[in-house]
Amino acid sequence: MSFLEIAKSRYTTKKYDATKSVTTDQLEQLKQILQLSPSSINSQPWKFTIVQSPELKDLLATKSAFNEQKIKDASHLIVFNVLSTKENYEKLRLANAAEGSKMYYNNFLKPKSEEEVTAWLKNQVYISLGFFLAACGSMGIDATPMEGIDTGEFDKIINQDGIYKSTFAVAIGHRDSEDANQPSQNPKTRLAQEIVIEVR
Repeated sequence: MSFLEIAKSRYTTKKYDATKSVTTDQLEQLKQILQLSPSSINSQPWKFTIVQSPELKDLLATKSAFNEQKIKDASHLIVFNVLSTKENYEKLRLANAAEGSKMYYNNFLKPKSEEEVTAWLKNQVYISLGFFLAACGSMGIDATPMEGIDTGEFDKIINQDGIYKSTFAVAIGHRDSEDANQPSQNPKTRLAQEIVIEVR
């Protein structure tokens, strides 16, 4: 399947088949793909928490508002976390970075405020999200990216040391045949190219 075909066929799954799971081999591939995610200056300010324990998954589901049932029925939940402070990034990533990365950070990012740098770090995690969703689509795995989680409550459970903080999560698994959001029942809609793309 070409990447264009994957882009046309993937969608945000709203209902999962709780009897179907992502295989061990697929999960190992996804781990490698997450590890290989691209980021600006190879900053990699993330940690990906793969939740497969039914008990933990169900607990996190209760902190996820309208996404509770999706998380409970999905095979796994991936929580995308980011280093919580500028200091944590500098100690845990920058110290071991390539010289070019250090130079860029020290010259252009370090002088910025805590708020600006942590926003930049969070942007990197969103890059990994797009990479991950495309990978799931290529492997025939359905996925649901969700910002509708209580990140504060998530952090009390999985980030108690405060080094990282959760940003969003992705449920993965296999769609229920009755999922009303799948393209065969709810055709994908996107803005026209002339609205969102310009060639100059």
